[in-house]
Amino acid sequence: MLTAGSRASLSRYCGDFSLLVIDTDLSSITAVQNAAMGLDVAVYTAKDPEEGLEVFRNRQSQIVIANLTQPGISGLELLSQILDIDPCAHVILTSRYNSIEPVVEAVTNGAAVLKKPICEVSLHTEIATRLEQYTKAKHGLDKANLLRAAAAFDGTIGESPAMWEVFSHILRFAPYYRTVLITGDTGTGKELIAKAIHKLSPAATRPYVVVNLAAIAETLFESELFGHVRGAFTGAIRDKAGMVENAHCGTLFLDEIGELSLATQAKLLRVLENREVQRVGALNTIKVDVQVIAATNQDLKKAVVAGRFREDLYFRLSPVEVRVPRLIDRKEDLPVLERYFMDRFSESFHKRVNKIDSRARLRLARHNWPSNVRELESVIGHAVMMATGGVVELQDLPGYLLQGPEEVPATVPGTQSGTTLAQVQRGYIVHVLREENGVISTAADRLGMKRTSLYAVMNRLNISRGEFAPQGGGARNFPAAHGGASEIMRVNGKCSVA
Repeated sequence: MLTAGSRASLSRYCGDFSLLVIDTDLSSITAVQNAAMGLDVAVYTAKDPEEGLEVFRNRQSQIVIANLTQPGISGLELLSQILDIDPCAHVILTSRYNSIEPVVEAVTNGAAVLKKPICEVSLHTEIATRLEQYTKAKHGLDKANLLRAAAAFDGTIGESPAMWEVFSHILRFAPYYRTVLITGDTGTGKELIAKAIHKLSPAATRPYVVVNLAAIAETLFESELFGHVRGAFTGAIRDKAGMVENAHCGTLFLDEIGELSLATQAKLLRVLENREVQRVGALNTIKVDVQVIAATNQDLKKAVVAGRFREDLYFRLSPVEVRVPRLIDRKEDLPVLERYFMDRFSESFHKRVNKIDSRARLRLARHNWPSNVRELESVIGHAVMMATGGVVELQDLPGYLLQGPEEVPATVPGTQSGTTLAQVQRGYIVHVLREENGVISTAADRLGMKRTSLYAVMNRLNISRGEFAPQGGGARNFPAAHGGASEIMRVNGKCSVA
């Protein structure tokens, strides 16, 4: 049993929380209730998975403890449905370890597995730790959803680690910045990132002025940016405010900042330093309060060395720099981007296209996307336009994507003549997993199957983690069958049996 001291030491982590137990074993339910004592957490019970899911939907419990093997909905299916309802929920499955395969699959899908009979002291510690993790994850998810909602409105979509790093960076500086430099290859979505930054800044409801410097003739740079007075030059028949003045109290987005001439760079630097602008031909200056976001696909550091960009302006622009990754470096985002563009173009074309078949999806996954998200947008738009039904098929893709062999690459192990079908299948799955750096969800999408199905095939074909794990570690440890005492071991933020 738990001591009063152990309860008190952990109760500070918990607040208005609840825990759901789904089990027919009364001794297990009693053990969970005892373990939860002193944590200020309500405990609900359900006798079967169907009732448990109904209770979970109504109560939104932060932790669910259920038997791994039970009639009706399996513990693994229950885990999947719970996480669909609340991705932040923590699921602990209990097992007597009669079979290790379900335990391995449960762990790899994000659950903790606890050996029966339940140790109340270990479970008490685990519950307190999980509630603290839930609070942090929910807080982070709420903040991230704010960003995703703002960004998705303008088409900036991303669930990959690379994009979440960008999103997290933006969340930290958006309320405070004065200048931001966005860098990245053409087509990566720099302008969309700029809009998201503006929407998350204190100036969100103020003017947002976009200046495409690559589209302005060099002789008109100063007039367009800073404005002019009547008679300043031929054709200046009236006073005109420039883009900087138009963005007063708001945001000025300077796209392709590397195109500015050195003379105009000097005047822009004065605007940033003194917060004032001088119209062409004017004697007086005008005070302005403006946030500046600049973007470029050039390497400005090299431009500084080459004498094409002022070093002082570069340092003035880049206290905060956002590097937007290439699409090939965030291929995990392909499915969600494909879905976003497919929905958008389906609405635009008044068609109901809601799926990409496995052959077309594989071809999209194997493309290098040299023009990044802009190219993907064009490809999906073409495919939705050409689709004759509700599914995008291989022949609906642009012609240049259909060139070249579609067969399994010759470098895949097991494709030599004389090998069995199972060997070919095994070799190709390992090949895809290596290309996707062991990301199961992305590999499953490329292979046209569910994650759980891929896990099952990997288990059947005896594909071990070491065959596709990235070099330098980082792979999860799979638990081995044993009969020792129950412990819970965390690996990369997840939990496995030890």
